[in-house]
Amino acid sequence: MSAVRRMLSTLVVLAGFTAAAQSPSPGSPQARPPVDPQVRTLRVEGTGEVKAQPDEAFIDVAVETSAANAKAAGEENAKRMEKVLAALMSAGIAKRDLQTRNYNVYPEYTPSPPQGGEPKLKGYRVSNLVSVHVTDLTKVGGLLDKALAAGANRVDSVRFGLSRQDAVQGEALRQAVGRARKSAEVLAASLNVKLGAVLDASTVTEAPRLYPATFAMDMAESRSAPTTPISPEEQTVQAKVTLIFAIQ
Repeated sequence: MSAVRRMLSTLVVLAGFTAAAQSPSPGSPQARPPVDPQVRTLRVEGTGEVKAQPDEAFIDVAVETSAANAKAAGEENAKRMEKVLAALMSAGIAKRDLQTRNYNVYPEYTPSPPQGGEPKLKGYRVSNLVSVHVTDLTKVGGLLDKALAAGANRVDSVRFGLSRQDAVQGEALRQAVGRARKSAEVLAASLNVKLGAVLDASTVTEAPRLYPATFAMDMAESRSAPTTPISPEEQTVQAKVTLIFAIQ
C-alpha cells in the first residue's frame, strides 16, 4: 500500500470516529427545539389553586441563660435544655423530630458610661434553639406549654406545612393545564380556527413554604385556659402553566 493510500485510509477512520463522537447517545438529554416561527400558534396560560389543611408543624423553642462566665452559662443552659427535651419526648415526640437549629454564646456588656469610656463585660449569654417537628396538630398547644414549663424561655416561631406537598402541587398543576386548554379552545372557536398539537408546555412551580401560625400565648401566671390555643390556617398551593398550540 502506498503512503498516499495509507494516509487516505487513516483520514477515513478518523472521520468515522469524529461522526460517532458528535452523534448524541440515545440516553443523553436533548435540548428542547424552538417552536418553528413559520407555524401559526396560539399561546395560552392557566393557573390552578388548591386549598389544603396543614398536616405538620415546626415549633422553634429556645433556652437562654446568663452567667458571669461562658462555662457557667453553658452548663446551666444544658441542664435546662435537657429538661425541655425530656418533657417533649415524654409527650410523645420522637428523638429524630428534635433538631438543634442554633447554638450561640456571646458576651454581654454594661451600657456605655454617660461621661464616656468603654463598656464593661458583665457576663455571657448562651442561647440554644431546638426545632420540634409535630405531625399531630392537636398537640401543638400542649407541647408549647410543656416546653415553657420545663424551662424554655423563648418561642421563636410556630410554622405549619404540608407533608404531601407534591400531591397537592400536582393537583394544582392539573387544574392549570385544564384551564389553559379550555382557554385555547374558546379562543380557537372565537377565531374560527382549529387547534393542533401542543408544541410547547412550561410551568412555574413554587417551593414548599411554611406558614406562620396564629396563636395567643399567655406568659403570665394565669391558668384560665388548659393549653395555649393554636389555630392552623388553611394553605393555598398554586401552579401556573403556559401552553403553545399549533393552529391547523
